[in-house]
Amino acid sequence: MAKLYFNYSTMNAGKSTVLLQASHNYRENGMTPLLLTADLDHRDGAGRISSRIGIGAEAETFRAGDDLFARIAARHAALPLAAIFIDESQFLEPTQVWQLARVVDDLGLPVLCYGLRVDFRGELFPGSATLLALADEMREVRTICRCGRKATMVVRQDADGRPLREGDQIQIGGNETYVSLCRRHWREAIGDRAPDR
Repeated sequence: MAKLYFNYSTMNAGKSTVLLQASHNYRENGMTPLLLTADLDHRDGAGRISSRIGIGAEAETFRAGDDLFARIAARHAALPLAAIFIDESQFLEPTQVWQLARVVDDLGLPVLCYGLRVDFRGELFPGSATLLALADEMREVRTICRCGRKATMVVRQDADGRPLREGDQIQIGGNETYVSLCRRHWREAIGDRAPDR
């Protein structure tokens, strides 16, 4: 039975690595997956899903306003698909998440979404909030804070490494911009908690 999956975490947890491995498994078994990623991050080239460990794959991109159900249905009619993989799913619009739910319900295709749960301010991304509401299964991809605890938050830093508390929700960046922390150390970084002595 097809399901809508939401695999979420903070930055640098290996979400793209897990996505690429799962997609590879489908291809290795003679099945055709469709890979999609947000048309926002061009650090490794447009339409490319890349992992920090050096693996990558070409993908189609999605933008705000795209009808993902119509697009996937047309692709599936032309060449039967086995699964849909969405990287950077936090950038989906709520309407697009509903379209992906239709892909599961009406086309019988599994949709596996990978993305961030919260932004640097500790607020849900709209796409992530809708995925949390609609997903049939949710899986946390874990990473650790510098203290060894599970990292659940991310802090955005300026060029000098100072944590930022304000700014646009979306700013593309990697290790130079974002650091994954446990909630306690995130609160310390943004000035909401005094550091332990």
